[in-house]
This record gives sequence, structure tokens and C-alpha cells, in this order.
Amino acid sequence: MINRIKRLRESFDSLGVDAILVTSQTNHRYFTKFDNGDGCLLITRKNAYAFEDFRYTEIAEKLLKDVYTVIQLKGKRSAWLGDAIKSENIKCVGIEDYSMSLNSFAMLKNDLPEVEFKNIGATISLLRQVKDEWEIQQIRKAQEITDLAFEHILGIISTEITETDVAAELEYFMRKHGAEDKSFETISISAEKTSLPHGVPENVKIKKGFFTMDFGATVNGYHSDMTRTICVGKADNEMKKLYNTVLKAQLASIEYLNAGVVCRDADNIAREIINKDYNGLFGHSLGHSVGLEIHEVPCLAPTFDKILVPNNVVTVEPGIYVAGKYGCRIEDLVVIKENGIENLTKSPKELIEL
Repeated sequence: MINRIKRLRESFDSLGVDAILVTSQTNHRYFTKFDNGDGCLLITRKNAYAFEDFRYTEIAEKLLKDVYTVIQLKGKRSAWLGDAIKSENIKCVGIEDYSMSLNSFAMLKNDLPEVEFKNIGATISLLRQVKDEWEIQQIRKAQEITDLAFEHILGIISTEITETDVAAELEYFMRKHGAEDKSFETISISAEKTSLPHGVPENVKIKKGFFTMDFGATVNGYHSDMTRTICVGKADNEMKKLYNTVLKAQLASIEYLNAGVVCRDADNIAREIINKDYNGLFGHSLGHSVGLEIHEVPCLAPTFDKILVPNNVVTVEPGIYVAGKYGCRIEDLVVIKENGIENLTKSPKELIEL
């Protein structure tokens, strides 16, 4: 926590602020490692205040007392903020424009008319792009659980169970093995529905053909994300060609990745391979960053020109989708290093036929 606050304070002068108000649940957790959707933080040049309501005050005092002054909220939040702001003669406060509602901002301006507010959401987003070792360890644990769930589900999949059976079993297994929750709504779809990148599982029996599972776990708020496409029954030559094209594109992209790579160039590596035989059938980006949220920046996208740096954590997930017929996606989760990557995903990628 202390190092994250220190990094935030280092931006005060360039931003022209005396303090930063953290109101989003995600960033509250980032700066405290404590999940509370009703709390807020005021980080000044000298102090750090955690404003928590009665339901969370006791645990907040236990977890945060060495770093934050914990204040129990009674009445309007802005009144307590005002007291702290006046005590330190704060003139300008940075706010999270990426997440604060217009109504909340209007209330702040009305209740604290003497304070200037500046939008600083991008600054916190930049801080969160580079994961520290503790964060990477949580993501690694989440992916380990996800890999175990994939190994487990291979012994269950058949044409006698439903798509929703698979989704429920994956989520139950992950919770039972240490996940606090799933990362997102699990995708488990079969046959022609695999042409839908974000298809929704239904209470229908699995059909023969491609079967795509996109799922992940969370540990201490940090997400994993993995996709595997298998074949229920035997794959024909056309299916094998499509699958191997996706795999070739993914492996080439992973080999290309390291610190200093431009995000759009990584996307282009995969897109050129796929477009040779399946032009226009890879309709989404190659990947996205993962952390406290399942979709963060940087993105491995055709128009994203930022440069990857060490400890960015990104997915690599090319796919081919033939409308009304079938589709295939293969996704790994990797940590960017100075020379190459650490692949956190250990599940096999050769075509599995059940």
C-alpha cells in the first residue's frame, strides 16, 4: 500500500493537485487491498484518510490503521472530506473522471465550492498498468486455479451434459479450490455457437464439434482469463486447419512479445497469419491487460500504439469465427518481461478430441 501511495504522490506536482480523492471500488481496493464499494480515500501530500461507513469501520481499522487515518462516515461524505481538506489547506483535489458520475461530481462542487477539482483518472490507470510482484502473484494463483479447472472439466464434458452444466462446474470447481469468484460470466458453447466470440451458455446438451470455454478465477481481486477450444468427437480436416491457424497465430504473437514492442504490432503478427486463409474472420483485438479488472489497458489492438513495458500483464487470444458454422479461440495470460514473457497459462494447446 505504502509504495502505491508514494507513486501516486509523486504525480501531484505535475498534475497541479494537493490531494487525490479515490471513490471507485476498484481503486479503493488498489490503494488499500481492502474491498469496500462504499468507502472513499483522500490521499494528501502528508496524510491518507480512509472514509468508511459503520459496516466496514472495524475491519478497516484493523487492516488500514498503519497507513490510513480511518474515519467512520456519519452523515454526508462531503462534510468529512471538507474537514480534512480545511485542516491541510487543500486548494485543488484530483478526482477519478473515468468512474465518477456527473451527479456525484455536481454534489462535490456544490458542497465544497472553495475547492478546485481536476480530472486525474488517467494517472491512476497508468499506475495500475505496471503490476508489482504481489499483484502478479495473485494473478498467477488465479491462473493456476483456472488451469486446474480446465484439467478437471475435460473428464466431464460429453454430449450427455449441457453447456450450463459445464459453466456451473467450472465455477464451482474454481471456488472450491481457492477462487473468491469467477472473473466474468463463463462462456461454454458448442458447435455452431462457437462462431459467437461472446456466446452465452444455454441449458441445451453439448453438440459434437468445436466446444469453446472462456473462463477465469479471481484471487484477492485479481483476475485470470483463459480460453480453450476443444473438439467433442473427431475434427475433420477443415476444422484442424482452422484450429492450427489460430494456434500458429497465437504462438507467433507470444514469441514476438517483450518490453519495447508496440501493442498494434503484436496484433498485426497474428492478424497477418490468420488473414492469409481467413481474411476478415478475426474481428476482435489480440488481447487486453488484466488485473483488478478483467479488461484494462494496455490493449494488443490494431489502433493501440503504446509500448509494452515490464510487468504489463496481457492476454494473447486470436480467434477465427465462421458465421453460422463454428469458431475457435485460444487464449493465454502472459507477463511482459525485458526479454520475452512469462506465460502464466499451463494448460495444453494442441487440439484435444474427446
